[in-house]
Amino acid sequence: MEKIKIPTATAKRLPLYYRYLIILNEAGKEKVSSTELSEAVQVDSASIRRDFSYFGALGKRGYGYDVKSLLSFFKKILNQDTLTNVALVGVGNLGHALLNYNFKRTNNIRISCAFDIDDKITGKILSGVPVYDMSELKKQLSDQQISIAILTVPSTTAQKTADDMVEAGIKGIMNFTPIRLSAPSGIRIQNVDLATELQTLIYFLDSDKKK
Repeated sequence: MEKIKIPTATAKRLPLYYRYLIILNEAGKEKVSSTELSEAVQVDSASIRRDFSYFGALGKRGYGYDVKSLLSFFKKILNQDTLTNVALVGVGNLGHALLNYNFKRTNNIRISCAFDIDDKITGKILSGVPVYDMSELKKQLSDQQISIAILTVPSTTAQKTADDMVEAGIKGIMNFTPIRLSAPSGIRIQNVDLATELQTLIYFLDSDKKK
């Protein structure tokens, strides 16, 4: 399939659309309008039509979108038929929670290995995932040909650990640490800052009270 360049905001919304289309398909619904999608996924219908327009004519005016066709299309776009193995680096409280979760609601992503310095858990299998000592990081990432990692180590070691991961072939990092990592061009870093997200939510709630 030809590579389509789309905005980051659109790319983030595609899994939302896909998950809702699965629900519609399982319910036996044959077509859906952008208005219906808008109400379900909380994205305005104009944005949905614009998002879909990047991929050509996916629907018909006055008819809406065919659920099965749209589901099949996004399944290919999102590589739902390809299993992606992900490494978890840092098995503290958050790391443990991610291991237990392990993307059970998706069928194409799984944490296949984890790394930590705690000898109480290294060399063991937690939630079905082997936990290696950090000294084995480069070798295991390279041997297992893993290109995506979740980083949940302490801030003091985040940059050094990220450097080691990149050296071992990691191309994408989901960064749960508060540190803004530096990396060579071509390495994608997705920052997940729970404190910032909560502060943003609190701000909007306070603003709503003042209206």
